[in-house]
Amino acid sequence: MIITPGYGMAVAQAQYPVAELARKLRERGVEVRFGIHPVAGRLPGHMNVLLAEANVPYDVVLEMDEINDNFAATSVVLVIGANDTVNPAATDNPASPIAGMPVLHVWEAANVVVFKRSMAAGYAGVQNPLFFRENTQMLFGDAKQRVEDILRGLDALDAPVPEMAGTSR
Repeated sequence: MIITPGYGMAVAQAQYPVAELARKLRERGVEVRFGIHPVAGRLPGHMNVLLAEANVPYDVVLEMDEINDNFAATSVVLVIGANDTVNPAATDNPASPIAGMPVLHVWEAANVVVFKRSMAAGYAGVQNPLFFRENTQMLFGDAKQRVEDILRGLDALDAPVPEMAGTSR
C-alpha cells in the first residue's frame, strides 16, 4: 500500500489517524509506504513535516522520484486529500494546463481510493480524470473522519466475538 497525502490531509488534520492506520496495517504485515509530491500542501516539505509530527518512520516516507516506479506493483493506493499532484492529465493530455507537471503515478496501481470532500477541481482548477478511472473508488468526506472510520473497522476485526447466552460452541 502507498499513501499519497495532500493538502486535504493537512486541512483535516488527519496526519495522526493516517499514521495510526499505517502503524496498524504494518503490524498486520502490510507493507505501507508514503509517496510525497515535492509541492503537496501549501509549501515544499509540508507533508514531510506533518508526517514527522505524527511519528511516521522516515524510512517509509519516499519522495516522488523514489516511489513513482513502484505504483504499478502496488495493490492499493490511498490518495488522502491530493488532487493536482496525482492528476494523470499532466502526463496524458498535452492540452491540459498542467501538461508536463511531474505527478505521482497513482493510477498505475491495481486499486486507488481517493479521499476527497467533493469532486471539485484542485488548486489548478483542472478536472482530474483519475476520479473516473475503473480502478478508482471515491471516499467522500472529511479525511480525518474517514480514516477514523477505517481504524474503527480494523479495531472491530480485532475485537473478541461475545458469546451469546444459551449457545454452545
